[in-house]
Amino acid sequence: MYPWLKEMMAEDFTELTWQQVRVATLADPVKAKAFDITPTNVDETIQRRSQLLKSVLPTFQQFCQTSLRANFEEMLEVLWDLWLPLGMKLAAHHQSLNRPLIQGILGVQGTGKTTMCQVLSLILQQLGYRTLSWSLDDLYKTYDDRLILLQQDPRLIWRGPPGTHDIDLGLNVLEQIRQGEKAVTVPRFDKSLYAGAGDRTTPEIVTDIDIVLFEGWFVGVRPIEPTAFDLAPPPIITDADKAFAREMNNQLSNYLPLWERLDSLILLYPRDYRSSLEWRKQAEQQMVAAGKSGMSNSDIEDFVKYFWRSLHPELFLKPILRSPSVADLVIEICPDRTFGAIYSL
Repeated sequence: MYPWLKEMMAEDFTELTWQQVRVATLADPVKAKAFDITPTNVDETIQRRSQLLKSVLPTFQQFCQTSLRANFEEMLEVLWDLWLPLGMKLAAHHQSLNRPLIQGILGVQGTGKTTMCQVLSLILQQLGYRTLSWSLDDLYKTYDDRLILLQQDPRLIWRGPPGTHDIDLGLNVLEQIRQGEKAVTVPRFDKSLYAGAGDRTTPEIVTDIDIVLFEGWFVGVRPIEPTAFDLAPPPIITDADKAFAREMNNQLSNYLPLWERLDSLILLYPRDYRSSLEWRKQAEQQMVAAGKSGMSNSDIEDFVKYFWRSLHPELFLKPILRSPSVADLVIEICPDRTFGAIYSL
């Protein structure tokens, strides 16, 4: 942890401490630019961030203990360096729109989408905003509809790939929120139903939403050139694999109207996409250790590689890094799940 961070928490800092914070805040020009920090506004930014830090601390400490099950002091640096400035950035974006902000968050399995949404909700609440954390998973077709879908295409053995969602439902919900409707019915999905196949559950009625945090493993992802599958990376190997990948790529076109409702997109980019397999294994091991049921390592490999065959991260994420019209902010995730470079496109 930064040696000066505890002083910032107490707002009991000297001029020397302030100078240290100023230097640290501007030390990475690329990250500073991503959060709209300049030598001109850095003092005002530090002041506002330190005030926000102090107000969010009690809730964040409880969150670390109950939800993250992580050491509070170890998470403080991430809170200061990433989550607080990101929350402030979203608040500023909302103010500039004069209507609800629809913020997309794209990340493959294990990149921390859910945690980021939870922490941002805490921060935005302190800033006076009502947020809705919503997932692409909440738009899955019903269990019965997916049984019909499986009969039509036996390759869709798991929910998740393009084609397994109710896009019109998502468009309807986001449009109602964008238009500022007071009360909106938001669908929710329970993955535990039907022995893990999952189904729709009781929808949630939300009111006066200011910011939607809409996350998912392919939120914002665009179709790519079909020729990319001619020399695709493993596990897209056989002709059948390539045919499935091409069909999923075609299905992405149906999602473009949904992505057009996003005001901004954050990409949680794993430096090595293969880390998501290890992250999933770790998560399952933790579930088993807590007395819950979990998949075996071989089942996890089959599960994750199924998703790689449908939308391979190497093929679909890398183009976004070259597309400032698609994503606005990139946050790199290291193999040990720490955060790497943060930059705007």
